[in-house]
Amino acid sequence: MEPKKLFFLGLGSSLLTIGAVGIFVPILPTTPLVLAAFICFTKSSKRAETWIQQNRYFGSYIENYRTKKGVPYDVKLKSVGFLWVTMMVSMLIFQQRILLIILPLVGVAVTAHILTLKTSNDEITFPEELNQNSDL
Repeated sequence: MEPKKLFFLGLGSSLLTIGAVGIFVPILPTTPLVLAAFICFTKSSKRAETWIQQNRYFGSYIENYRTKKGVPYDVKLKSVGFLWVTMMVSMLIFQQRILLIILPLVGVAVTAHILTLKTSNDEITFPEELNQNSDL
């Protein structure tokens, strides 16, 4: 493999690894890192590009971005819920005053960002209680 392609493969792998950690660490931005990894993979090898597009964890990030389809409603809810749970756990584990100030601020900003993302219309799922009250 030529050096340029090897460089982009290594960079893409590094970005994807950090993006994967971002799934569990609210401060790291997962989507931009996954998209940057995808761009690197397109410059490195067709096999890596195909792999990330078909990956069951990261493929949806790329597909939603490419089609400008938006984020499914249930994914937004799960993301916000997971964000706050992991931040609360982090605050309980580390119990540092600075984290008690910074993490809620980051949480509010990330929550606002997630909620302002375009919502895809074809995959919106509402809780059953809302469907039962649709006669109102």
